[in-house]
Amino acid sequence: MIDIKSLRENPQRYIDGAAEKNISVDITTLLDLDEQRRLFTRQREEHRAEQKRISKEIGPQIGKLKSQLKSANEEETLQIESQLVELEAKPIALKTEIQRLDESISTIDPQWKELLLQIPQPADEDVPKGNSSDDNVELRTWEPAGFDLSKSFKENRGFEPKSHLELVSELGLADFERGVKVAGTRHYMLTGNGMRLHQAALRFAFDLIVDSYNFTPTSVPMIIREESMVGTGFFPTGRSEAYHIEESKRGSGHDLFLAGTGEVGLMGMYGDEILDEEQLPIKMATVSTCFRREAGAAGRDTAGLYRIHQFDKVEQVVICKSDEEESRHWHKEMIVIAENILVQLGIPYRLLQCCTADLGAKNADMIDIECWMPGRGELDADGKPSGAWGETHSASRLYDYQCRRLNMRYRDADGNTIFAHSLNNTVLASPRILIPLLEMHQQQDGSVSIPECLQQYMNGLTVLEPTHASSV
Repeated sequence: MIDIKSLRENPQRYIDGAAEKNISVDITTLLDLDEQRRLFTRQREEHRAEQKRISKEIGPQIGKLKSQLKSANEEETLQIESQLVELEAKPIALKTEIQRLDESISTIDPQWKELLLQIPQPADEDVPKGNSSDDNVELRTWEPAGFDLSKSFKENRGFEPKSHLELVSELGLADFERGVKVAGTRHYMLTGNGMRLHQAALRFAFDLIVDSYNFTPTSVPMIIREESMVGTGFFPTGRSEAYHIEESKRGSGHDLFLAGTGEVGLMGMYGDEILDEEQLPIKMATVSTCFRREAGAAGRDTAGLYRIHQFDKVEQVVICKSDEEESRHWHKEMIVIAENILVQLGIPYRLLQCCTADLGAKNADMIDIECWMPGRGELDADGKPSGAWGETHSASRLYDYQCRRLNMRYRDADGNTIFAHSLNNTVLASPRILIPLLEMHQQQDGSVSIPECLQQYMNGLTVLEPTHASSV
């Protein structure tokens, strides 16, 4: 959530920021509502102060007049009673006016809050402007020794690559038909060494970030209250992508949602809390099952393990002081961690600077990492894929946007309470990562070599052979 004071001072910044992100929100109406709300709030507080002052003043006066009634004659009694009515009417009138103002504020508040939650965080000035993901800017690429990204897979390795769909079938790594039978479209069942490889990749990434980078391992619930989804910025804009558990219809007090990332639980941990500055930065990592409706159109490049409803992800979150330089530092560190993992896995990748239109509502900046997947891309004259990049990681810098929504603050050395900054990044998501892993490490005989960093998690297995395929 943006700072309403900042919006009042410089509304054009937020109007331009929303336009650059292709997000439609009526900021003019919000400012009008905000002005009314502030006016009514100011009048209410003035009336409350007046009510308090009058109560102190008229109390003794009423007591004195009531005492005079005991010895007053008929004419004096009428005068005293008239004064009493007048004195007692003042606080009643103020109370009525305060109630009216309360009702006016209550009427405005829902729309005021709804619009405020919709205003995106403006992109940083150094983020390139663009109209879609097509305008993202490639920062750099990496390729393992012996592989040249300027050449085709066949030119590099001497044989035509198989897609991950062919490989998982021949190696018995997954069963899509039975996954669909059990749960519907875009579901799957990893089998045999497919499940082991999936777990090995997750364990490798989790151990690395915990042991080598000192992130605190943390489990999180994936069944989430709506407040946490709103607080982390996934609602209201991402509501259509979340699975909704309508507990209220079963007599429960509130509905629940299946989280699409462990980030929601990690950030929600400290909502409505005031931390000590010495606790920062808080570095957390989790591995969790994630759920997304993935309502987009299906196609060859989204088939198999690429765009699915359920997956597992190692996620990293940093909560740090309210300092742009420190936020930028942690953003770079997160990207280094993800790059280290991909280098050890031997998967070519590239870093993309997301343009303004591809940032989403909550991010001031975002860097995507895409891996090279030989089985994706346009088909050539022989019906063979040319290879293409596919997103596997996304590192986001949010400043205080989430922390404001979550009311997460820290107390500095001077005793001031300040909204913290937050960042997040995918360490590794599987089974999507298995696509480039299998396709890049396939051998001409149909086997797949296992990267050395994963072998300890595969009980020393170094190669997946077609003859090892499970019967599924």
